[in-house]
Amino acid sequence: MDMSFLLGVLLAVAVVVILLKTARVVPQREQFVIERLGKYAKTLDAGFHILVPFVDVVAYKHTLKEQTVDVPSQSCITKDNISVEIDGVIYMQVSDARAASYGIQDYMFATAQLAQTTLRSEIGKIELDRTFEERETINSQVVHAVDRAAEPWGVKILRYEIKDIVPPASVKDALEKQMRAERERRAVVASSEGERQARINVSEGERQEAINLSEAEKLRQINEAEGRAEEIRLIAEATAAGVRAVGAAVSEPGGKDAINLRVAEQWVTEFGKLAKTNNTMIVPAQLGDVSTLVSTVMGTMGNIQKSD
Repeated sequence: MDMSFLLGVLLAVAVVVILLKTARVVPQREQFVIERLGKYAKTLDAGFHILVPFVDVVAYKHTLKEQTVDVPSQSCITKDNISVEIDGVIYMQVSDARAASYGIQDYMFATAQLAQTTLRSEIGKIELDRTFEERETINSQVVHAVDRAAEPWGVKILRYEIKDIVPPASVKDALEKQMRAERERRAVVASSEGERQARINVSEGERQEAINLSEAEKLRQINEAEGRAEEIRLIAEATAAGVRAVGAAVSEPGGKDAINLRVAEQWVTEFGKLAKTNNTMIVPAQLGDVSTLVSTVMGTMGNIQKSD
């Protein structure tokens, strides 16, 4: 009884061990490389799998996710013989688990080393100034070279990024001075452009002001001319009306004598004003004209009285 119980326990333990040895669950985005008696047998994808007990062994496990590998900083010599420190990061992905297992000992280390050598080669082809301007070109060239070399390893190189480019201190100072001079030049250009635009705005304002003043003066002169024309017209109309009234008065009985009397009175009045405003005694050139005028005035007044 005790013996059979012990055998049952041993049998259960053996079954559990066999299940642990034979049953395998491969996680999502991973692959397992199976060796059978020391040789490659198959590659297991994600899911549940049963292996041959004590014969099949999981030799390698690979993730199919994108992986990043830091490329250590290294000294590179540019085309103009300037040493710069450059580091980066490379992004890769296992595309063939079997090749990644048997193609190379450590594909991540090998990829980083290959990226370093390729980067040194590419930096040596260009000058220092272009290393800052052509990062994208350098990155693409490194990716192309490393991806082609890593293809037998079952690795796909997705991209490479330069993290930092550190020139020597002397070169850095020179670059800073150059950038400072460029900023100052741009500031001067911007200031001059601002002043030029300000002068243009002022001149435009002055021109517009002059135009407005000219238009206002023109309108004023037009209005004054129209006012004078209207005044002349009204005076002309009044004069014409006065002349017509005088003409009508002349045609009336005694009208001509009244007009002569008015003219004589006006003459005497103006002559008297002239004599008052001047210290010099004014004597008519022909005294007979005065007596004639007086007699005319007196005769006219007599005619008017008779007519009344």
